[in-house]
Amino acid sequence: MIPAFRRLNGGLEGAQGPVQPPECGERVSMLLAEIADVGTDRFRGGYARHGFDRADLQLRAWFTEQAERRGLAVYTDRNGNLWAWWGEPGPGAVATGSHLDSVPGGGAFDGPLGVVSALAAVDVLRARDFVPARPIAVVVFAEEEGGRFGVPCLGSRLATGAIGPDTARGLRDPDGVSLAEAARAAGLNPAHLGRDDAALSGLRCFVELHVEQGRQLDLLPERTPVAVATSILAHGRWRLTFRGQGNHAGTTAVADRRDPMIPASSTVLAARRALAGTDARATVGRLVPTPGGTNVIPSSVDVWLDARAPSTPDTRKLVDEIVAAAREASAAEGCAVEVREESYGDAVTFDAALRDELAGLLGGVPALPTGAGHDAGILAARVPTAMLFVRNPTGVSHAPEEHAEPDDCAAGVAALASVLEHLAS
Repeated sequence: MIPAFRRLNGGLEGAQGPVQPPECGERVSMLLAEIADVGTDRFRGGYARHGFDRADLQLRAWFTEQAERRGLAVYTDRNGNLWAWWGEPGPGAVATGSHLDSVPGGGAFDGPLGVVSALAAVDVLRARDFVPARPIAVVVFAEEEGGRFGVPCLGSRLATGAIGPDTARGLRDPDGVSLAEAARAAGLNPAHLGRDDAALSGLRCFVELHVEQGRQLDLLPERTPVAVATSILAHGRWRLTFRGQGNHAGTTAVADRRDPMIPASSTVLAARRALAGTDARATVGRLVPTPGGTNVIPSSVDVWLDARAPSTPDTRKLVDEIVAAAREASAAEGCAVEVREESYGDAVTFDAALRDELAGLLGGVPALPTGAGHDAGILAARVPTAMLFVRNPTGVSHAPEEHAEPDDCAAGVAALASVLEHLAS
């Protein structure tokens, strides 16, 4: 289901300079409405917007136009991340933003809320006649969800050197298109992918606003609309490929079967069992049999495991337990299993001084941990980073029911505007 945003003909009168923006929540709804039809997923509901696909290129063009209407200078870096600058890029810059891509069947707020809130915050500051003493950048990171090429936060990982350019160029989508091919088709030079010290060295800090992916804020007695982040769980993705013998579903006796779906299914259950008594998470969100016929015993089954825990040792222990169960179930069925780590990130603790500074600036808002990965978490290894969360009354994310109320979005914009004004003064 696509949120029923009101469709308004708004926007800034770029040729005449910025005008007094409407109420912040209305501004956010208006901007989200402008992209509400881009990348709708007719099969799953919600959105399917993936790195450098048609929807993503549309959104990138939309962001560029919106930024230029605000007098921001836009350029695309070597890794496909978009930077819109208020002021001349230089040392001590303050950056904000998020991403515009989605998971398959994702919601309208995860990523786009941070981008449109950044644009709305610029509107607010312009309406106050604020002139930043430090340059401000609004950033859109490429392929944050990893929905096309499998590696999350790909744009920020490339920029920080967390993934090597050769590895990244070789990533392939489900149709066999490599990242190098997709980047070239989008107008990038894949030979230039890689660590971008020039872009990051000029940043004083990065602050990402994001819809909360959970209900911690909603469950607080005071129902505060905004919080700051403290940390992100260690997390990674693993691909388990189970290989057996493809055969006929009607003529192959059970005793003669080497069915990789059996250990694959056992692994899904083992992942749930491994969570007992822990505060970890393990999820199988994707399972692909080959060849995939209803009356065919598959020859192989690919299973993607997402595992998260408070620390790297906890995460590794969790994955080892699940993989051991997968190997045992494979051997019992006469199958083989291959395990490949596709991405991994250590636990992140956001810059404590910056976090406390922003929490105090905003009147002592709550500080909350999260299990969700973000570009801010990747950048934290190179740049002081912080996050603002906007309340999610459903607690649902990565699904069409993801939601944030206009009043809470307005509070998020107001908070982000105050943060940018403070940091860029």
